[in-house]
Amino acid sequence: MVSKRLSREAGHRRKFLTIIDDTPECERAVAYAAKRAQNTSGTLVLLYVIEPDDFQHWLGVEKIMREEASAAAHAALDAYATKVRQKVGIEPELVVREGKPTEEIHKLIEDDQDIAILVLAAGAGKEGPGPLVASIAGKGAVFPIPVTVVPQHLSDEEIDSLA
Repeated sequence: MVSKRLSREAGHRRKFLTIIDDTPECERAVAYAAKRAQNTSGTLVLLYVIEPDDFQHWLGVEKIMREEASAAAHAALDAYATKVRQKVGIEPELVVREGKPTEEIHKLIEDDQDIAILVLAAGAGKEGPGPLVASIAGKGAVFPIPVTVVPQHLSDEEIDSLA
């Protein structure tokens, strides 16, 4: 069971959560979530999840790989945050977590009761909508908040008119 969302309570703002990764559709999710946050006086949360599987090589190399993954995560978040500031003029919250993406998304939603909507983008490739959309859509009945899935092919103008 999920905790009550606080985004409509006094002193709270509704937060739109989107996941930063290396998929081409990620940018569309950020564009939509940023525009929705701007249009509703909400806040944008950008989450980057570092998967621990990446570090299970040699013991001596693990620390260096973890530091490199953290630096890459922060660089990706900073790049998207800069785009959001320039395009819609809001300051996003940046979060880095380590673990399995779906588990870390759930934990963040539980930890931050102002997060009210998760925004993902579906890939346009023949391999399907993408692993994150597929894993969350498969858990739709037990997912704690509404999920908005943005088609990858939407232009900025189409996103502006929909958001």
